[in-house]
Amino acid sequence: MSRAARLMCGLILIVVPTIEYGGYYIFKSLLNPALHYATANPLREDLERAGHAHAGVIILLSLIGQLLADHASLPPWLIWAARISFPASAILLSAGFFISARVPGAVPLVYAGAVLLALTVLTLGIGLLRAPRGSPAE
Repeated sequence: MSRAARLMCGLILIVVPTIEYGGYYIFKSLLNPALHYATANPLREDLERAGHAHAGVIILLSLIGQLLADHASLPPWLIWAARISFPASAILLSAGFFISARVPGAVPLVYAGAVLLALTVLTLGIGLLRAPRGSPAE
């Protein structure tokens, strides 16, 4: 594992407790709906669940992406862009869902996060296909 991958994985793992807190918050609101206004509105409740679920899944994908970036044959600036774009897409997507539960105009954040994730995955995939077989790209 490269130093860059270790750095990014460390930073990403430090963020995981915020996702755990979101799960606790949703669980608490399901046990006592009177504590949380979103349970009075099924759409708001669904948007908050979607934000939490997307955060967890994309953060896992971004951890895997850090390891795969070590083996991609891409310019260094593009590898760093991919390293940063993975967790950034998780933040944008989740923020879009959470904010949309309260402000309908925040939906573009969801689209921005989805497009960023798609571009990152495609870029890294192409870099992996271009990499020489059996050795990490330098």
